[in-house]
Amino acid sequence: MKIKHYLSFVAVSALMIFVACGPSAEEKAAKEKAAQDSMDAAMATEMEKEAEAAAEMHDSLSTAGKDTAAAEAAGHAEEHH
Repeated sequence: MKIKHYLSFVAVSALMIFVACGPSAEEKAAKEKAAQDSMDAAMATEMEKEAEAAAEMHDSLSTAGKDTAAAEAAGHAEEHH
């Protein structure tokens, strides 16, 4: 009978140590917040890249439109001379 009580005590002690050594609720919350912050930062970076690409596309189209308009104006000017 003593062995059974001893093994029960050891099992309960091991379980208590295992639970006590795990992360606390605060540590879990901090880890989850860090993960969320990381995802937010990655999403913000991606949105910035997309905005820059859209701005470059707009600038490129604006420049191309101006070049085309200038070429057409030069062509019309030559026709009238």
